[in-house]
Amino acid sequence: MKNQSKFILLSAALAVFTLPVVAQSTDASANGQVTGQTIQERKDNQQDRIANGVMTGQLTAAETSNLEKKESELNHEENDMRKQDDGRLTSADKAALTQQQNQLSKDIYQDKHNSATQNTGKDPVDERAQSQQERIAHGIKSGQLTAGEAAHLENNEAKINNEVKNDRAANGGKLTAQEKAQVNRQQNRESHQIYNARHNGRVR
Repeated sequence: MKNQSKFILLSAALAVFTLPVVAQSTDASANGQVTGQTIQERKDNQQDRIANGVMTGQLTAAETSNLEKKESELNHEENDMRKQDDGRLTSADKAALTQQQNQLSKDIYQDKHNSATQNTGKDPVDERAQSQQERIAHGIKSGQLTAGEAAHLENNEAKINNEVKNDRAANGGKLTAQEKAQVNRQQNRESHQIYNARHNGRVR
């Protein structure tokens, strides 16, 4: 019985120590400070948060494009640092990258919790847009899409969304048959680009 009691107490103590680390990896913290993760683990965590934001509609296409551009720039900077030090990161490199990741983490949190959301209406045009957003989100989460590819695709989505919004504003909230045909052609082109980007062999 004594040994069993000791085991229970030890398990409880370990659980208490591990809780802060788990909590820090969630999207609940707005300060962007995360400890106990490597640079790569931090990038994966942030990409997952972006993907989840896309799938839930918390992130608009424009917001996602902006976040992915920042992620891509951060990745390029890391690659340049590694090239200068035989594939390694110095302590100064890690500190600089961590500081930038903290800022990106704050940006992700703020974009996911502001009033801007992705339109998820029942109109076929909106449903098609939502479907493509989900495909992009799955590509981000699985690593099939690099940050640069995701930024390019989301920029295309943002342009289509803006065009649809302007067309509806000019026609009492509706799209004409000609406008629907035009949007459908653009969405077909975007769909092919999503497929090609997810299956080109480049991964994040």
